[in-house]
Amino acid sequence: MRAAVYRGVNDVRVETVPTPQIGAGEVLVRIHVCGICGTDLKKIHTGSHSAPRIFGHEMAGVIAAVGENVRGWRVGDRVMAFHHIPCGDCYYCRKKTFAQCEDYKHVGCTAGFEPSGGGFAEYIRVMDRIVQRGLVRIPDSVPFEQACFIEPVNTCFKAIRNLHLTPDETVLVIGQGPIGILLASLALKAGATVLTSDLYPSRHAIAAHFGLHHPIHAGEEDVIAVAKKHTEGRGADVVVLAVGGNALIRTAMDAARPGGRILLFAATQHGETVIDPAIVCMDEKSLLGSYSSSADIQEEAAQLVLDGQRNGFDLTRLISHRFPLERAAEAIVFASEPKADSMKILIQLA
Repeated sequence: MRAAVYRGVNDVRVETVPTPQIGAGEVLVRIHVCGICGTDLKKIHTGSHSAPRIFGHEMAGVIAAVGENVRGWRVGDRVMAFHHIPCGDCYYCRKKTFAQCEDYKHVGCTAGFEPSGGGFAEYIRVMDRIVQRGLVRIPDSVPFEQACFIEPVNTCFKAIRNLHLTPDETVLVIGQGPIGILLASLALKAGATVLTSDLYPSRHAIAAHFGLHHPIHAGEEDVIAVAKKHTEGRGADVVVLAVGGNALIRTAMDAARPGGRILLFAATQHGETVIDPAIVCMDEKSLLGSYSSSADIQEEAAQLVLDGQRNGFDLTRLISHRFPLERAAEAIVFASEPKADSMKILIQLA
Protein backbone atom coordinates (compact mmCIF):
# COMPACT_ATOMS: atom_id res chain seq x y z
CA MET A 1 0.00 0.00 0.00
CA ARG A 2 0.97 3.66 -0.26
CA ALA A 3 1.67 5.78 2.80
CA ALA A 4 3.19 9.12 3.81
CA VAL A 5 6.09 8.05 5.99
CA TYR A 6 7.80 10.34 8.50
CA ARG A 7 11.54 9.75 8.11
CA GLY A 8 12.92 12.56 10.26
CA VAL A 9 12.48 16.25 11.05
CA ASN A 10 10.56 17.89 8.20
CA ASP A 11 11.03 14.76 6.11
CA VAL A 12 7.83 13.02 4.97
CA ARG A 13 7.96 10.75 1.92
CA VAL A 14 5.19 8.90 0.09
CA GLU A 15 6.36 5.29 -0.12
CA THR A 16 5.13 1.78 -0.71
CA VAL A 17 4.98 -0.14 2.58
CA PRO A 18 3.45 -3.48 3.61
CA THR A 19 -0.28 -3.49 4.29
CA PRO A 20 -0.73 -4.12 8.02
CA GLN A 21 -1.61 -7.64 9.12
CA ILE A 22 -4.40 -7.95 11.68
CA GLY A 23 -4.76 -10.44 14.50
CA ALA A 24 -7.61 -11.77 16.61
CA GLY A 25 -10.00 -9.06 17.77
CA GLU A 26 -8.64 -6.52 15.29
CA VAL A 27 -9.93 -4.92 12.10
CA LEU A 28 -8.32 -3.51 8.98
CA VAL A 29 -9.75 -0.18 7.84
CA ARG A 30 -9.41 1.26 4.34
CA ILE A 31 -8.92 4.99 4.93
CA HIS A 32 -11.00 7.32 2.77
CA VAL A 33 -10.00 10.67 4.26
CA CYS A 34 -7.73 11.99 7.02
CA GLY A 35 -7.38 15.52 8.32
CA ILE A 36 -4.01 17.06 9.11
CA CYS A 37 -3.89 18.06 12.78
CA GLY A 38 -1.61 20.59 14.40
CA THR A 39 -0.20 17.86 16.63
CA ASP A 40 0.86 15.91 13.53
CA LEU A 41 2.69 18.99 12.28
CA LYS A 42 4.35 19.61 15.65
CA LYS A 43 5.72 16.06 15.72
CA ILE A 44 6.99 16.32 12.15
CA HIS A 45 8.67 19.69 12.68
CA THR A 46 10.22 19.12 16.11
CA GLY A 47 11.35 15.51 15.85
CA SER A 48 9.67 14.74 19.15
CA HIS A 49 8.97 11.20 17.95
CA SER A 50 11.40 8.66 16.55
CA ALA A 51 11.32 7.77 12.86
CA PRO A 52 10.00 6.02 10.85
CA ARG A 53 6.31 6.50 11.63
CA ILE A 54 3.02 7.07 9.83
CA PHE A 55 1.00 9.82 11.44
CA GLY A 56 -2.65 10.88 10.96
CA HIS A 57 -5.54 10.38 13.37
CA GLU A 58 -8.52 12.45 12.11
CA MET A 59 -9.61 9.59 9.91
CA ALA A 60 -12.65 7.84 8.50
CA GLY A 61 -13.02 4.86 6.22
CA VAL A 62 -14.46 1.38 5.63
CA ILE A 63 -13.66 -1.92 7.34
CA ALA A 64 -11.76 -4.06 4.82
CA ALA A 65 -11.14 -7.16 6.98
CA VAL A 66 -12.10 -8.43 10.44
CA GLY A 67 -10.05 -10.68 12.68
CA GLU A 68 -11.17 -13.73 14.58
CA ASN A 69 -13.53 -13.09 17.51
CA VAL A 70 -14.58 -9.63 16.34
CA ARG A 71 -18.22 -9.08 17.26
CA GLY A 72 -20.55 -6.36 16.01
CA TRP A 73 -18.44 -5.28 13.05
CA ARG A 74 -18.20 -6.60 9.52
CA VAL A 75 -16.49 -5.88 6.22
CA GLY A 76 -18.05 -2.83 4.56
CA ASP A 77 -19.00 -0.99 7.75
CA ARG A 78 -18.23 2.72 7.58
CA VAL A 79 -16.25 3.79 10.67
CA MET A 80 -13.96 6.27 12.34
CA ALA A 81 -11.40 5.07 14.85
CA PHE A 82 -10.10 6.86 17.91
CA HIS A 83 -6.38 6.20 18.16
CA HIS A 84 -6.37 6.55 21.98
CA ILE A 85 -8.59 4.75 24.48
CA PRO A 86 -8.02 4.85 28.27
CA CYS A 87 -8.11 1.78 30.49
CA GLY A 88 -11.07 3.05 32.53
CA ASP A 89 -9.74 1.70 35.83
CA CYS A 90 -6.57 3.54 36.85
CA TYR A 91 -6.28 6.55 39.18
CA TYR A 92 -6.42 9.04 36.29
CA CYS A 93 -9.44 7.37 34.73
CA ARG A 94 -11.25 7.42 38.07
CA LYS A 95 -10.50 11.16 38.20
CA LYS A 96 -11.69 11.45 34.55
CA THR A 97 -8.29 12.78 33.47
CA PHE A 98 -8.22 10.22 30.68
CA ALA A 99 -5.38 11.73 28.63
CA GLN A 100 -2.99 11.06 31.52
CA CYS A 101 -3.83 7.32 31.68
CA GLU A 102 -0.83 5.17 30.74
CA ASP A 103 -2.96 2.96 28.49
CA TYR A 104 -4.32 6.06 26.75
CA LYS A 105 -0.79 7.08 25.84
CA HIS A 106 -0.29 3.81 23.93
CA VAL A 107 -1.66 4.41 20.43
CA GLY A 108 -4.03 1.70 19.24
CA CYS A 109 -4.04 2.28 15.47
CA THR A 110 -1.12 1.78 13.10
CA ALA A 111 -0.25 1.64 9.43
CA GLY A 112 3.10 0.07 10.30
CA PHE A 113 6.21 0.98 12.29
CA GLU A 114 5.64 2.43 15.79
CA PRO A 115 1.86 2.93 16.24
CA SER A 116 1.10 6.60 15.49
CA GLY A 117 -2.45 6.68 14.13
CA GLY A 118 -1.63 5.73 10.57
CA GLY A 119 -4.29 7.80 8.81
CA PHE A 120 -1.80 9.04 6.22
CA ALA A 121 -1.89 5.59 4.63
CA GLU A 122 -4.32 3.52 2.62
CA TYR A 123 -4.96 1.00 5.40
CA ILE A 124 -4.67 0.94 9.18
CA ARG A 125 -4.69 -1.88 11.69
CA VAL A 126 -7.10 -1.13 14.55
CA MET A 127 -6.11 -2.99 17.71
CA ASP A 128 -8.56 -4.95 19.81
CA ARG A 129 -9.03 -2.39 22.59
CA ILE A 130 -9.96 0.25 20.00
CA VAL A 131 -12.34 -2.16 18.25
CA GLN A 132 -14.07 -2.79 21.57
CA ARG A 133 -14.41 0.82 22.75
CA GLY A 134 -13.04 3.24 20.15
CA LEU A 135 -14.79 2.53 16.84
CA VAL A 136 -17.70 4.75 15.83
CA ARG A 137 -20.18 3.65 13.17
CA ILE A 138 -20.79 6.21 10.41
CA PRO A 139 -24.30 6.18 8.89
CA ASP A 140 -24.52 5.97 5.12
CA SER A 141 -26.03 9.47 5.05
CA VAL A 142 -22.96 11.10 6.64
CA PRO A 143 -20.01 11.97 4.36
CA PHE A 144 -16.58 10.75 5.41
CA GLU A 145 -15.43 14.38 5.32
CA GLN A 146 -17.93 15.22 8.06
CA ALA A 147 -17.16 12.09 10.09
CA CYS A 148 -13.40 12.72 10.20
CA PHE A 149 -14.13 15.63 12.54
CA ILE A 150 -15.39 13.31 15.32
CA GLU A 151 -12.03 13.16 17.11
CA PRO A 152 -11.21 16.90 16.97
CA VAL A 153 -14.77 17.80 18.00
CA ASN A 154 -14.40 15.49 21.00
CA THR A 155 -11.23 17.32 22.08
CA CYS A 156 -12.97 20.70 21.79
CA PHE A 157 -16.18 19.50 23.44
CA LYS A 158 -14.14 18.20 26.37
CA ALA A 159 -12.47 21.60 26.79
CA ILE A 160 -15.74 23.54 26.69
CA ARG A 161 -17.49 21.09 29.03
CA ASN A 162 -14.69 21.53 31.58
CA LEU A 163 -15.30 25.30 31.63
CA HIS A 164 -18.83 24.84 33.04
CA LEU A 165 -20.12 27.86 31.13
CA THR A 166 -23.28 29.68 32.17
CA PRO A 167 -25.58 31.74 29.90
CA ASP A 168 -24.58 35.06 31.49
CA GLU A 169 -20.91 34.60 30.61
CA THR A 170 -18.90 36.09 27.76
CA VAL A 171 -16.25 33.92 26.11
CA LEU A 172 -13.42 35.23 23.95
CA VAL A 173 -11.85 32.68 21.60
CA ILE A 174 -8.49 33.81 20.23
CA GLY A 175 -7.83 32.21 16.86
CA GLN A 176 -10.40 31.24 14.23
CA GLY A 177 -8.75 28.40 12.46
CA PRO A 178 -10.77 25.16 12.35
CA ILE A 179 -10.14 24.37 16.04
CA GLY A 180 -10.91 27.92 17.14
CA ILE A 181 -14.21 27.87 15.28
CA LEU A 182 -15.10 24.49 16.81
CA LEU A 183 -14.35 25.80 20.30
CA ALA A 184 -16.30 28.99 19.72
CA SER A 185 -19.27 27.12 18.21
CA LEU A 186 -19.45 24.74 21.15
CA ALA A 187 -19.23 27.64 23.63
CA LEU A 188 -22.13 29.25 21.77
CA LYS A 189 -24.11 26.00 21.99
CA ALA A 190 -23.47 26.07 25.76
CA GLY A 191 -25.34 29.37 25.90
CA ALA A 192 -22.50 31.86 26.32
CA THR A 193 -22.00 35.08 24.38
CA VAL A 194 -18.97 34.44 22.19
CA LEU A 195 -16.42 36.92 20.84
CA THR A 196 -13.94 35.68 18.25
CA SER A 197 -10.54 37.12 17.39
CA ASP A 198 -8.45 36.51 14.28
CA LEU A 199 -6.20 38.37 11.86
CA TYR A 200 -8.09 37.22 8.76
CA PRO A 201 -11.56 38.57 7.80
CA SER A 202 -12.07 35.48 5.63
CA ARG A 203 -11.99 33.29 8.74
CA HIS A 204 -14.56 35.49 10.46
CA ALA A 205 -16.76 35.00 7.40
CA ILE A 206 -16.56 31.22 7.83
CA ALA A 207 -17.21 31.55 11.56
CA ALA A 208 -20.38 33.50 10.79
CA HIS A 209 -21.83 30.34 9.19
CA PHE A 210 -21.67 28.80 12.68
CA GLY A 211 -23.57 31.66 14.33
CA LEU A 212 -20.46 33.53 15.49
CA HIS A 213 -21.32 37.18 14.90
CA HIS A 214 -19.01 39.10 17.25
CA PRO A 215 -15.71 39.23 15.35
CA ILE A 216 -12.65 41.12 16.55
CA HIS A 217 -10.26 41.94 13.72
CA ALA A 218 -6.97 41.44 15.52
CA GLY A 219 -4.91 43.16 12.85
CA GLU A 220 -6.88 46.39 13.25
CA GLU A 221 -8.41 46.31 16.73
CA ASP A 222 -7.11 46.01 20.28
CA VAL A 223 -8.42 42.60 21.34
CA ILE A 224 -8.24 43.37 25.06
CA ALA A 225 -10.00 46.73 24.68
CA VAL A 226 -12.81 45.24 22.58
CA ALA A 227 -13.32 42.40 25.07
CA LYS A 228 -13.64 44.96 27.87
CA LYS A 229 -16.01 47.10 25.81
CA HIS A 230 -18.36 44.11 25.45
CA THR A 231 -18.29 43.43 29.19
CA GLU A 232 -18.75 46.82 30.86
CA GLY A 233 -14.99 47.17 31.27
CA ARG A 234 -14.44 43.89 33.13
CA GLY A 235 -12.93 41.64 30.48
CA ALA A 236 -14.20 38.28 29.28
CA ASP A 237 -15.37 35.72 31.83
CA VAL A 238 -13.49 33.07 29.86
CA VAL A 239 -10.70 33.38 27.30
CA VAL A 240 -9.84 30.36 25.16
CA LEU A 241 -6.47 30.44 23.39
CA ALA A 242 -6.71 28.42 20.17
CA VAL A 243 -3.45 29.60 18.62
CA GLY A 244 -0.29 27.51 18.85
CA GLY A 245 2.76 28.75 20.72
CA ASN A 246 3.08 31.01 23.72
CA ALA A 247 3.07 34.46 22.14
CA LEU A 248 -0.58 35.23 22.94
CA ILE A 249 -0.81 33.75 26.43
CA ARG A 250 -0.30 37.16 28.04
CA THR A 251 -2.95 38.68 25.76
CA ALA A 252 -5.35 35.94 26.78
CA MET A 253 -4.69 36.52 30.47
CA ASP A 254 -5.05 40.29 30.18
CA ALA A 255 -8.33 39.96 28.25
CA ALA A 256 -9.92 37.95 31.09
CA ARG A 257 -11.71 39.72 33.93
CA PRO A 258 -10.50 39.45 37.53
CA GLY A 259 -11.65 36.05 38.72
CA GLY A 260 -12.01 34.84 35.13
CA ARG A 261 -10.71 31.65 33.49
CA ILE A 262 -8.09 31.28 30.79
CA LEU A 263 -8.02 28.00 28.87
CA LEU A 264 -4.87 27.06 26.96
CA PHE A 265 -5.99 24.68 24.23
CA ALA A 266 -3.39 24.94 21.47
CA ALA A 267 0.00 23.29 21.84
CA THR A 268 2.59 25.09 23.96
CA GLN A 269 6.18 24.28 24.79
CA HIS A 270 7.57 22.92 28.06
CA GLY A 271 10.24 24.94 29.79
CA GLU A 272 9.12 28.45 28.84
CA THR A 273 8.12 30.93 31.54
CA VAL A 274 5.45 33.32 30.25
CA ILE A 275 3.10 33.69 33.23
CA ASP A 276 2.86 36.69 35.57
CA PRO A 277 2.06 34.90 38.85
CA ALA A 278 0.33 37.97 40.31
CA ILE A 279 -2.38 37.63 37.66
CA VAL A 280 -3.22 34.22 39.11
CA CYS A 281 -2.80 35.18 42.75
CA MET A 282 -3.90 38.81 43.19
CA ASP A 283 -6.31 38.98 40.25
CA GLU A 284 -7.62 35.49 41.04
CA LYS A 285 -7.61 34.40 37.44
CA SER A 286 -7.66 30.64 36.87
CA LEU A 287 -5.30 29.16 34.31
CA LEU A 288 -6.62 25.91 32.83
CA GLY A 289 -5.49 23.40 30.24
CA SER A 290 -7.18 20.80 28.07
CA TYR A 291 -5.49 18.14 25.99
CA SER A 292 -6.79 15.42 23.69
CA SER A 293 -10.13 13.61 23.80
CA SER A 294 -12.37 12.22 26.54
CA ALA A 295 -13.90 8.75 26.57
CA ASP A 296 -16.55 10.09 28.91
CA ILE A 297 -18.23 12.16 26.17
CA GLN A 298 -17.42 9.95 23.20
CA GLU A 299 -20.99 9.10 22.24
CA GLU A 300 -22.40 12.59 22.75
CA ALA A 301 -19.58 14.30 20.84
CA ALA A 302 -19.81 11.82 17.98
CA GLN A 303 -23.55 12.40 17.69
CA LEU A 304 -22.98 16.16 17.43
CA VAL A 305 -20.91 15.49 14.32
CA LEU A 306 -23.09 12.74 12.83
CA ASP A 307 -26.20 14.91 13.17
CA GLY A 308 -24.34 18.06 12.21
CA GLN A 309 -25.33 18.52 8.60
CA ARG A 310 -29.00 18.35 9.58
CA ASN A 311 -28.57 20.63 12.59
CA GLY A 312 -26.45 23.49 11.30
CA PHE A 313 -23.12 22.00 12.33
CA ASP A 314 -21.82 21.24 8.85
CA LEU A 315 -18.11 20.87 9.47
CA THR A 316 -17.26 20.37 5.82
CA ARG A 317 -17.46 24.18 5.65
CA LEU A 318 -14.15 24.21 7.52
CA ILE A 319 -12.34 22.29 4.76
CA SER A 320 -10.38 24.60 2.48
CA HIS A 321 -8.02 22.25 0.64
CA ARG A 322 -7.89 18.59 -0.31
CA PHE A 323 -4.76 16.74 -1.43
CA PRO A 324 -4.38 13.20 -2.76
CA LEU A 325 -2.12 10.87 -0.81
CA GLU A 326 0.64 11.16 -3.41
CA ARG A 327 0.87 14.87 -2.56
CA ALA A 328 0.82 14.35 1.21
CA ALA A 329 4.26 15.90 1.74
CA GLU A 330 3.09 19.01 -0.10
CA ALA A 331 -0.10 19.06 1.97
CA ILE A 332 1.91 18.99 5.20
CA VAL A 333 4.07 21.92 4.08
CA PHE A 334 0.94 23.82 3.06
CA ALA A 335 -0.79 23.15 6.38
CA SER A 336 2.34 24.28 8.23
CA GLU A 337 2.18 27.76 6.73
CA PRO A 338 -1.40 28.98 7.39
CA LYS A 339 -2.74 31.64 5.08
CA ALA A 340 -5.94 33.67 4.98
CA ASP A 341 -7.62 31.10 2.73
CA SER A 342 -6.36 27.93 4.41
CA MET A 343 -8.41 26.14 7.05
CA LYS A 344 -8.69 22.38 7.52
CA ILE A 345 -6.45 20.48 5.11
CA LEU A 346 -7.49 16.94 4.17
CA ILE A 347 -5.67 14.05 2.59
CA GLN A 348 -8.01 12.06 0.37
CA LEU A 349 -7.19 8.39 -0.05
CA ALA A 350 -10.28 6.91 -1.69
